[in-house]
Amino acid sequence: MEAIRTSAEGGTAMKTKDVKAFGTEAAEAALQQLNIRRRYPTPHDVEIDILYCGVCHSDLHTARNEWHGTIYPCVPGHEIVGKIVSVGEHVKKFKVGDLAAVGCLVDSCRECQYCKDGLEQYCEVANVQTYNSPDKYLGSQTYGGYSESIVVHEDFVLRVPENLDLAATAPLLCAGITTYSPLKHWNVGPGQKVGIVGLGGLGHMGVKLAKAMGAEVIVFTTSSSKIEDAKRLGADDVVLSKDRDQMRRYAGKLHFVLDAVSAEHDINLYLNQLRVDGALALVGAPEHPLPVAAFSLIPYRRTFAGSMIGGLPETQEMLDFCGKHNIVSDIEMISIQQINEAYERLLKGDVKYRFVIDMASLKK
Repeated sequence: MEAIRTSAEGGTAMKTKDVKAFGTEAAEAALQQLNIRRRYPTPHDVEIDILYCGVCHSDLHTARNEWHGTIYPCVPGHEIVGKIVSVGEHVKKFKVGDLAAVGCLVDSCRECQYCKDGLEQYCEVANVQTYNSPDKYLGSQTYGGYSESIVVHEDFVLRVPENLDLAATAPLLCAGITTYSPLKHWNVGPGQKVGIVGLGGLGHMGVKLAKAMGAEVIVFTTSSSKIEDAKRLGADDVVLSKDRDQMRRYAGKLHFVLDAVSAEHDINLYLNQLRVDGALALVGAPEHPLPVAAFSLIPYRRTFAGSMIGGLPETQEMLDFCGKHNIVSDIEMISIQQINEAYERLLKGDVKYRFVIDMASLKK
């Protein structure tokens, strides 16, 4: 159903339509089918028919208001791959029929120094996230990729390498860039020993990317059942972190450690794997603070840092890198009707290594 609504930007009239989606009305409620409003493309917008959407742990946190501040109804999803079905009259970067992707951001102020430098994720004013952010066009909140389609300004749309499997590409828009960005920032490459802590949705991408960059990759895991899989993914060695003897093997030898663990853990065990001037970047998000011993840092001039997604230029660079090296996520495909079960399995770590929704299941 079409409608005319007043835009929050300038009070202008804007044509909208109903779109099927899957979302939740409350923190305790299950996700279910509902209708949302999408704008018709403005002059610089593209409309994307969503083919696949990855399932990120952030989706679960937001849907259940675990990070607080969720606006309901909430439609998650920021790992979006699809096909462009219409474009605004001034769009120059894309045409109807192109494959396209949308990640965690759909807008930013465009004017601060971070935005001008292609670091929209650090926008000083506030970037606009793909879901649960203020929608300046319709005056409501943004809705994510658990939906039939999405309309996004062309500057926040990405090109998908044609050689990659589309469904397995979707998680690259979050898990891929979240691991690529710190690996690139800390100049991971040949001649370096790199540790990956945790072999989940983020960690398995860290292994693939670091290996493709030319590094020697060591996986740290608490589970002996993941040893074989870590090597299949490209790890040169696997260390069981509960075994103190094994943990001594690389003590003081690693150039960089990517920590992808969101559960509480002893960060000092991994800081002590670093050589002089080594760095550990945390991309997992533990609920409680991690105590850091001063002498895990001081004697070796080590760095303990954090990192998030990349900006739009770096995200496109990551996709192109994955296209060149034929890198995608290991996925399990589900229908949208299985999303609540998938959330429960996600809490148990019961997925190798990323759920992806076949959005055709919503359109039936």
